[in-house]
Amino acid sequence: MGDAERAELLGLTFDGVTMDAAVARCMAWCAGPRAPRVVITANASHLCMMRRDPPLRAACQAGDLVVADGMSVVWALRLAGVRVPERVAGVDLMARLLEAGAARGLRVYFLGARREVVTRLAEDCATRYPGLVVAGFRDGYFPAADHEAVAEEVRRHAPHLLFVGMPSPFKETWCERFRQRLDVPVMVGVGGSFDVLAGYVRRAPRWVQSIGMEWFWRLMMEPRKLWRRYLTTNGEFLWLAGREALARRLGRLEDRGSTR
Repeated sequence: MGDAERAELLGLTFDGVTMDAAVARCMAWCAGPRAPRVVITANASHLCMMRRDPPLRAACQAGDLVVADGMSVVWALRLAGVRVPERVAGVDLMARLLEAGAARGLRVYFLGARREVVTRLAEDCATRYPGLVVAGFRDGYFPAADHEAVAEEVRRHAPHLLFVGMPSPFKETWCERFRQRLDVPVMVGVGGSFDVLAGYVRRAPRWVQSIGMEWFWRLMMEPRKLWRRYLTTNGEFLWLAGREALARRLGRLEDRGSTR
């Protein structure tokens, strides 16, 4: 599969992989000796939250594969001089892994969202991806006292792929906390992807995604839920990432000048 370039941004090291390479790596993990691995799909919100949430920072930094889920992250990395081939969005990665898993007869477990959403997702996937084994599913509404029992339930179903459709920082910290007990070859936190793939939320058109404005589309779809988060997060990320990228650029220019 080749070695991908790795680069740090705001305390998190990203794997500069394409979508195809990310899927191939996950399928290799599923085919190899069983060991728990976590995929982190990090966007601007993650990078900002990590600064104030040590458990989230530790969970993200422990990821076995960290991909840039957000054009703002891709652009910031490129501005810093890192060759990031493309955005690897969580919802797209999930769809590709389901497709690849179906071709290999893999087992999948869905954890998260409302009961009606995850139920429809499981039913739709059983039809849409023949060959895929839906090993189990459950909604994301359970108390802290049930965390261990839920992890044990997932383990009993022995999936190759676990998708956690819950918000941050829960999905990252929960997967990392129960990593060994879950013993799933590929665990991916995918946020609101269940709602999109189950048809409850309409995704932005491709051209909107390509210009990095999917966040604005989501804001228009759910303004009361998202306006405060995007207003604060986007401004904070632009300042922090822009400052770091500029410092790296200037540092490289100084290094080149000193060697002449």
